Amino acid sequence: MAYRALAPLEREEMLLAPYAARARDSRGREHAEAENESRTIFQRDRDRIVHCTAFRRLEYKTQVFVNHEGDHYRTRLTHTLEVAQIARAVTRSLGLNEDLVEAIALSHDLGHPPFGHAGEEKLDELLRGAGGFNHNRQCLRIVTILEQRYPDFPGLNLCWEIREAIVKHGADAKHPVPPEYAPELAPSLEAQLVDHSDSLAYVNHDVDDGLRSGLLSFEALRELDLWREAEESVTARWPASPTRQRIARTISALIDAQIVDLIGESRRRIAEAEPRTCAEARAPRRTLIAFSPGMEKKRGLLREFLYDRLYYHDHTRKMAEKGKRFIEAIFREYLREPAQLPREYQSAIRKHGPERVICDYIAGMTDRFCNREYMRLFVPFADAGGRHDE
Repeated sequence: MAYRALAPLEREEMLLAPYAARARDSRGREHAEAENESRTIFQRDRDRIVHCTAFRRLEYKTQVFVNHEGDHYRTRLTHTLEVAQIARAVTRSLGLNEDLVEAIALSHDLGHPPFGHAGEEKLDELLRGAGGFNHNRQCLRIVTILEQRYPDFPGLNLCWEIREAIVKHGADAKHPVPPEYAPELAPSLEAQLVDHSDSLAYVNHDVDDGLRSGLLSFEALRELDLWREAEESVTARWPASPTRQRIARTISALIDAQIVDLIGESRRRIAEAEPRTCAEARAPRRTLIAFSPGMEKKRGLLREFLYDRLYYHDHTRKMAEKGKRFIEAIFREYLREPAQLPREYQSAIRKHGPERVICDYIAGMTDRFCNREYMRLFVPFADAGGRHDE
């Protein structure tokens, strides 16, 4: 029998569950443009995200440990790739739209400033009288305004479904969902899955980085059922494995246990709700993609452990506070004399205001560029090198 290649939309119809999002039903783009026969709108947007400047900058943005502390710690980029990997694995088991899931996962952290959540806290404080700062809203600004890659429109002109997932990522009462992104609806199942994949990735890989750094110990982790069960399964199979291999296999077992639980609980909820379309799946104000109550309790204890032993460890806090000082000093210096900004940012001040434009510039910085800019501005005779042209 001769092989017949399926068109992208045909392939979706053949593979996707009834409740999955479909490219043919997309609400489209903000700026009209001709679509591509060989790729769906979700596939094209995934590729646009990977090729944008903000995505490349994630390589040198903090996850937990500042970039210069070691070559093997997670960065925002490696975290993003891990989220996409986990989300795609679960997507296939649930019959969701893998292309949409991947695009949402790859875009979800584009708005993070340098120095992780510490940088976000500082920018939010500095912009208290000018709308505040939130990395999801900044991500939306990046993909709708700040990226300048196309002559016909600003931003990346992503489809509505990806932009909606960006603004609905995580709960934030200070920054409600704008009316144009259907605040009355639950996120798509694809967006819900990325949210859970995000927390699954960072919690487990932060454990790995914490052990690598020496800030966490096996003895302390064994107080947690989730870790202890995973480690015991690994030790039973490989009793004489070296420490680094034991850590890697235990982290893998930890992730696998949560993925299996997420798939099982989500299947149960979907079967109970019986959504016949994507619209029905998101109409109820409830989450259909979720961990079981028992797993969520174990995960909650692990998160509490990480906050106590890693995120608020004096070493981590020292680096975070240092980053905050850099950001505040640079912000106030630009505000004092905006002529020090690149010309394209100076020209945007009339439209967006100095605080927001300065925030856009700083939020786009990598950790190392922020450090260099601090040196340029405040250290006499320093020329730290490096460029940040886009």
